[in-house]
Amino acid sequence: MSNVVGYARVSRHEQNPAAQEAELRAAGAVRVFVDHGESSRVRERPQWLACLDYLRPGDTLVVRRLDRIAGSEKMAIEAINELHERGVNIRSLTEPDIDTTTPMGRALFGIVAVFAQLRVDTIRENTRRGLAYARSQGRIGGRPSVMTPERITEAVQMRAEKKSIVHIARVLGVGKSSVSRALAKVDEQSPASTAAVGGPGRSSPLPR
Repeated sequence: MSNVVGYARVSRHEQNPAAQEAELRAAGAVRVFVDHGESSRVRERPQWLACLDYLRPGDTLVVRRLDRIAGSEKMAIEAINELHERGVNIRSLTEPDIDTTTPMGRALFGIVAVFAQLRVDTIRENTRRGLAYARSQGRIGGRPSVMTPERITEAVQMRAEKKSIVHIARVLGVGKSSVSRALAKVDEQSPASTAAVGGPGRSSPLPR
């Protein structure tokens, strides 16, 4: 015998899932699983796992919105495909195109899933191309450093004058860690200048 099963979720403990639960029961849910204070981007939610374990082929899972079970399109598609493979339907109370209990709903979801996956693949491919181009230009991905060549030159000069990392960072208007990393890279790339500042093979310790 097939059942209608509800799943509700609120992301913060102070939120009340009672309204969701009432809507799901009014839609025919004989049992409702509720996750309280759980993010939709976390797959291993206790009541979501219990709901998946409870569902049987022929059952219908009802949710208020698809974002109750998934925090991204990719997660939603994976979840619905997994349910479909198990013979479980899904219906959203507020999204008419998410209803795999009808032929039209299954067809609409298939179209939505194809375009969503295409968008994910396109973003991934564009990211790969961008990183490949950056490498070919001698750059790597990530946020550009605040330590410009001019700032690095000033930092090296101030270090030679025995200024502390804190002083250098304050003068340049950057973080201490940025200064430390930049100077460490200078030391790695220029052994000769290191020796000039702190003697053969090592740099002079600076007050912090």
